[in-house]
Amino acid sequence: MNRGKKISLGSVVIYIVLGFWALTTIYPIFWVIINSFKAKGEILSNSFALPTGAMFTLANYRTAFERLSIFSAYRNSMIISTSVAVIVIVLAGMASFGLVRYDFKLRKPLNSLVVAGMMFPVFSTIIPVYRMLSSIHMVNTESLALSLTSVILPQVAGNMSFAIVVLTGYVRSLPIELEESAYLEGCNPFQIFYKIVVPLAKPSFATVAIFSFLWSYNDLFTQMFLLRLPQHRAITRLLNE
Repeated sequence: MNRGKKISLGSVVIYIVLGFWALTTIYPIFWVIINSFKAKGEILSNSFALPTGAMFTLANYRTAFERLSIFSAYRNSMIISTSVAVIVIVLAGMASFGLVRYDFKLRKPLNSLVVAGMMFPVFSTIIPVYRMLSSIHMVNTESLALSLTSVILPQVAGNMSFAIVVLTGYVRSLPIELEESAYLEGCNPFQIFYKIVVPLAKPSFATVAIFSFLWSYNDLFTQMFLLRLPQHRAITRLLNE
């Protein structure tokens, strides 16, 4: 007869800790969902009750989808964040490959400039950026493409230093013998980069893409300065109203 497997005290403790962690993580999400079906007064007076009977309302969702144009805001956020992530990984990837694999006079100054770029927060550059974009009529314009581009360009610049530092470290760790073999087979530098370096450096590219996307998506400060027209606002800017 098979006996049941004994559960050690350590496993019990681990399960308890994981259960507590799951509860503290999932319950706030559940709390937000149930309160989204209540009026503001009910949320303040009875926030832990289930939205049943007269307490249940869809007014919050009607406001979000009809008056606030939340779908347009999500669309704008996805356009901005996806564009930033794609542009950053392409430009930073090629820059890191050039800084690691090619020896030229300005390599050390450029490396120092990249690291120095991480020392300047967006708050210190927003005024000159705003003036520059205003001078070329990309701020407060009716064109959705120009308005979103005015946010994409500063965010790309703000992510480049971090992305180059991360990708440079990873590219430097790749075996150069693979690139030399590809060169002997007739590959040019662009083919070596896209066929050898990019596939091997997928984890670092994914890391840079995720961080760039999330930073762009949550960047309320830049959006408050550059996205002024209601129809051009991204979701972070809209929810801040």
